[in-house]
Amino acid sequence: MPTTVDLRVVDKSPVAEGVVTLTLAAPHGGRLPDWTPGAHVDLVLPNGFVRQYSLCGDRWDPHTYRIGVLREPDGRGGSAFVHDELSVGDSVGIGGPRNNFPLVPSRRYLFVAGGIGITPLLPMLHQAELLGTGWHLLYGGRTRRSMAFLDELARYGEHVTVCPQDEYGLLDLDTWLDVDAGTKVYCCGPEALLAAVERRCVTWPPGRLRTERFVPRDSGVRGEPFEVTLARSGRSVTVQPGQSVLEAVTAAGAGLLSSCRQGTCGTCETGVLDGVPDHRDSILDDAERAAGDCMFPCVSRARTDRLVLDL
Repeated sequence: MPTTVDLRVVDKSPVAEGVVTLTLAAPHGGRLPDWTPGAHVDLVLPNGFVRQYSLCGDRWDPHTYRIGVLREPDGRGGSAFVHDELSVGDSVGIGGPRNNFPLVPSRRYLFVAGGIGITPLLPMLHQAELLGTGWHLLYGGRTRRSMAFLDELARYGEHVTVCPQDEYGLLDLDTWLDVDAGTKVYCCGPEALLAAVERRCVTWPPGRLRTERFVPRDSGVRGEPFEVTLARSGRSVTVQPGQSVLEAVTAAGAGLLSSCRQGTCGTCETGVLDGVPDHRDSILDDAERAAGDCMFPCVSRARTDRLVLDL
């Protein structure tokens, strides 16, 4: 678990059906670490649960963080605790911020959000406005009642297209993704949306489409054991089928920090010195995967019989 600081819940507000925002501040009003659009934090709840949430407030406010939390009926209990148990005045731990989804320079942006996937995009819209860069947001959800932050988005006028599924059906991705080569597309939302966008953009050059997942990709894993060598100590361990690299190297005393253990948060990023990793994360893009010089051992494995890690 990464190092955390204790913050206090200073506001809890419903912003849509099944969505609340938490505003967090230091107990004595101190300055919080700076962050950039696309960043997320680890939220350490009083019951010990750790969950990752995108920062969706004002990045220029040095004293508060804001996150949006969707109640997940089939989740692991973290969102239910936030909705049902967490109150203003309670203390929570915060790890980070970290940014695996940065806003990079572009002549124009198309932002595509599905449901709670709007959260990391909100600060990006503000940043694009400040820079005077052309942009448009396509925002889908089940119903208007379930779509958070519609009141905040209203100020952007025609820059935003809101398409609730019960009114318009599924997003018309073929039309919206027919954009010129100078447009970068940022997409966040449920897996079905991300997969559909990735299929539509499969021929695009690396870097034009950028996505962020809140849950890991569906993927198979290598069924055979393989060796991992810790370069700094020279120690080697065998990773068994059904065991993660993280579990194996931690048992060997590597002391590697981790958080989500799903390949979505980026905490356990580790350098690869030799061997070919079998990437199973939801963070790296195709070019970064091809480079093969880092991996996320909480989920990723090996395509070769041996990996040498910078641990």
